[in-house]
Amino acid sequence: MDIFLERLFDGVTNGAVYAIMALALVVVFRSTGTINFAQGEMALFTTYLAWWLTVAVQVPLWIAALVAAAAGFVLGAVVERTLIRPIRRRNDMASLIVALGLFTAFNALAGLLWNSETKTMPSLFPSAMDDFLSVGGARLYWDALGVWLFVIVLIGAVFALFNRTRLGLHMRAVADNPESAALSGVPTGRILMLGWGLAGVIGSLAGVLLTPLSPHQLSLQTMFPILIYASAAALFGGLDSPVGAVVGGLGIGVLEAMITGYVEFIGGTLPQTAALVVIVLILLFRPTGLFGTRQMERL
Repeated sequence: MDIFLERLFDGVTNGAVYAIMALALVVVFRSTGTINFAQGEMALFTTYLAWWLTVAVQVPLWIAALVAAAAGFVLGAVVERTLIRPIRRRNDMASLIVALGLFTAFNALAGLLWNSETKTMPSLFPSAMDDFLSVGGARLYWDALGVWLFVIVLIGAVFALFNRTRLGLHMRAVADNPESAALSGVPTGRILMLGWGLAGVIGSLAGVLLTPLSPHQLSLQTMFPILIYASAAALFGGLDSPVGAVVGGLGIGVLEAMITGYVEFIGGTLPQTAALVVIVLILLFRPTGLFGTRQMERL
């Protein structure tokens, strides 16, 4: 039972980070109606920035995390304003191709600036091997609890943004019908830019939180599997549902931990394969996800 609980705790912790990245995808989709496939590599770039500030400049990690979050906001806003918006006006599908191109570009730029060697990323929370709580004979580390708490605060903030603020209402209106929103006086251009900027902030924080927990630490391959898991989580919960992103992220994280722990003889790529299977099944049988909003079109 203690082994099962430890794997469950690991799954919930990793799933919490997947949920944060899925939230970034949901924020972009709810504000712009676009899936940002470059979200993971944008987070990778800002995580490298936080690592560089911490190791090379000797800045405290929490300050480096704030700088990375600010850089993520600027990065997301600039990408939307200079690349996504001009392309999207001509063809909605072209923005997906641009996002895939940005995926490669940010990965290559991170390698150019900080080389391809694996880096060791410090943790925002206590992470000593003897620094844990004992729950049912299983070890629950403080850094895992810190991630859980952060996710709870973040989902509350995103929920309040979309349901309790004028900005959130404008984001939903622009994603649903940008032409009608513009005619109603909503500054669509500013809203689109803010949506991408907020997603950049969330993705940056996800990278800083996840990297110390990853067995591979910080490398050019760190965020690619995270993007797969986060995409599966967002689709599973619903691309327009912040709550669905959290539920999907936790579910994918627990599934990964159980497969990794109990099906070791199959190989390390099985969890990613399972995430891809989840994506395909959701697209086939429930495209809106568990908590997504079904849209009706008049024919």
